[in-house]
Order: sequence, then structure tokens, then C-alpha cells
Amino acid sequence: MPPAAFDPEALRTRLKPLLERSSLSSQARYYQQFYGLDLAHRGDTVERLLGQMRVGAFDIVTQLWLPARPVATVFLLHGFYDHMGLYRHVIDWALEQHFAVIACDLPGHGLSSGPRASIDDFAHYQQVLHALFAEAEQLQLPQPWHLCGQSTGGAIAIDHLLHCGSDTPIGGQTILLAPLVRPRAWGWSKLSYRLLKPFVSGIDRRFSENSNDPAFMPFLQADPLQPLRLPTAWVGALVKWVERIEAAPVCHRSPLIVQGDADMTVDWQHNLKVLSSKFDQPRVLMLAKAKHHLANELPQFREEYFRFLGDALGGR
Repeated sequence: MPPAAFDPEALRTRLKPLLERSSLSSQARYYQQFYGLDLAHRGDTVERLLGQMRVGAFDIVTQLWLPARPVATVFLLHGFYDHMGLYRHVIDWALEQHFAVIACDLPGHGLSSGPRASIDDFAHYQQVLHALFAEAEQLQLPQPWHLCGQSTGGAIAIDHLLHCGSDTPIGGQTILLAPLVRPRAWGWSKLSYRLLKPFVSGIDRRFSENSNDPAFMPFLQADPLQPLRLPTAWVGALVKWVERIEAAPVCHRSPLIVQGDADMTVDWQHNLKVLSSKFDQPRVLMLAKAKHHLANELPQFREEYFRFLGDALGGR
């Protein structure tokens, strides 16, 4: 699809809140079809909504997939550089469990507004998550509510659980797919940030092979919604966030963690140690030879962790 096939800003500005249940425009339908978010094989059994909400300085684009008789709700949070368009496999699995799925593009990602892939404080991500909770409350989405995050999305979920305590509306499970606490080579990353910060606002992004699926990398490189720069502001926000998480009090929740042992994006050995110390016996599924982007790994990896999650969530 050429980038001119739809204009993200024009599409965003025409969207209404999810609560209005507006019909999809031709551009919105084109967007969903290209990324497979229309889940055409499910026909009319799923209601598909696209909307937006204002959170602080950002216009956040939201989506909802609602099966006929949902038994629970999944809040889906994507990773850094990602957007909702990359999560059709996870959404389809959740719908198979008869779960509603609500998600959004984070600030600076996908269809949402903001400097591309940048943030000056991870607290903005928490504001977006809480706004998504409020949206779900207005929509009367069914309980229990489950929280699912990939990589940076997992970091947002971790931050929420560690600092909200009993105030969280998440009464179900929290799923962490290759969660971020520290990225790989964190010491070098911090040093590079301190050296570069006075001189540059960002560096060119390097696409890495973060899935065993040979079709995923070419798709990313052709994706018109992919950011092409790594902003130094985001790295600075991550430095402060890592300190906050590693100093956080213990939480008596037990999240479900899925981690590939061929992940070269996050420092997963360190991260699992931190999460084991912060949470009450988290349940961990290690996937031999799986890489970082578990939402877009090969089918055999997805099938294995979907079975694990389905058993834990009492799925069908």
C-alpha cells in the first residue's frame, strides 16, 4: 500500500468518540482492511469501531472489537515503534475467547498525534491507559478486565500494577509479552544518550530481525505508519522510568509473562529477575528460539503461548 492510500491526520480528525458508535468512513475501512484489523473472516459476528479521545496534549485514536456476547474485556497495549495495525493475531485470539478488545495507538505512534515515537515522560502513557479505562467504563465493556502489553506496552502495564495497587480496575489477568524493563545493552544505551543529547534530537532507526517470520521485516519496512527515527527524548524518558520501576514497591499480583529466549531487543534475563522480585510468583512461559515481537512470531510460537494464556484465563 502506498503511503498516500490514506492520510493519518485526515483520518484521525474525522473520528468521533467510540461511544458514538459512528460508521466507518471509506478511509477507515481501507486502513482496517490493509492491516487485517477488519478480521473479515469473522463476518458480522464482530462489531468494529474506530474513534478518538483527547488525553492531555494528544489526540489518541482508539479501536474496539466487540463480539456478540462478550464474557470479558482485553485492554491491548502495543510496543515502541508499533501501532494497533500490527496486533491482528492477538485480537483474533481474544475474540476467539469471546473477549471484547479495546486498544489505542500510543502518543506519537500510528494514527495518534504527537512527535513520532517520542515522549518526554512515561507518565503520559499512564494517562492514556486511564483514559482508556474511562472509555471502557462508558461503553460498559464486560468484566473481568484483562490487561495485555507487548514490550513497551508491557512496561505500561507493569507501571500500572506496581503503582496503582488495589485502585486498579483490572480485576482479571495481566499478560506481559516480552515486557520491557531494561532494553538490551542498557549501559551502552545510557552512555550513548548522555553523549548525544546535547547535539542531536534523534538518530536514524535501525530495523532489526525481531521475529522468525520472514514476511514480518519486509512488511515493517514498507509500513507507512512506522517511525524512522529514535528520538533522544524517548530514551531520556526511559532512563527515568527504569529508575522508577526498579525502586517500586512489591505488588501482590501474579502476571502472566511470555518470553522468547532469542529476544535481542530487551535484556530479558535481567527483566525476569526484576519482575520475579516485584510480583508474587509470576507465571512465566519461555519460548525456545522465539524473538522479541511475539505478537508477530511464527504460528507455532503464537499457538503455544495462546494455549498457555487461554488455560490461565479460563478461555474456550
